[in-house]
Amino acid sequence: MKDRNQWRMAVQRIVRSEMSMRGIKYQGLSDRLAEIGIEQTADNLRNKVNKGILGADLLLQILFVLNARALSVDTITAVLEEQQ
Repeated sequence: MKDRNQWRMAVQRIVRSEMSMRGIKYQGLSDRLAEIGIEQTADNLRNKVNKGILGADLLLQILFVLNARALSVDTITAVLEEQQ
């Protein structure tokens, strides 16, 4: 059974990975979110991602604006297993 911190670290890794693959920094993420009507400062996003604490809606919005790859149970499992 995974604890809360492991799940938060998985969120952090998934978002950072998607940002890295696209060469997007937090300001760019903030700008992309603003294009769909979501106001989040770069600093606010950095804090939320670093803590791995995102609401489900913000997580989906981030993945949407990053045009993220499909998120599957296999992907989540692999990220969680990397933490061990």
